[in-house]
Amino acid sequence: MKPVFMILGMLIAYNPAAFAADPIEGKWKTEKGDTADISPCGKSYCISLKTGQYAGKQIGKVEGQNAEYSGEVTDPSDNKTYSGSAKVNGDWLKLKGCVLAVFCKSQTWKRM
Repeated sequence: MKPVFMILGMLIAYNPAAFAADPIEGKWKTEKGDTADISPCGKSYCISLKTGQYAGKQIGKVEGQNAEYSGEVTDPSDNKTYSGSAKVNGDWLKLKGCVLAVFCKSQTWKRM
């Protein structure tokens, strides 16, 4: 193997971006100031509250890639589950939950 190709191969193999987490993964500050954690669970990403009144409760499960996701979100105050979507834009996450795709609520969270 020629030295140039060996160097290119090593750069690709050790590129941290190649092993980067999906943009939705991590800890997020909710609009109420609670901490939510989004982590892989199977082929999906589970959303769980880590602090606040509903700490320990899973409040969503979404699938997707390239910063756009869809699935279900649960309002922990009434335990109702809605069709949901999430979109990451830099350090911001916009979550949206809808009933019949007509009545929707959204929240914007900040990455911690």
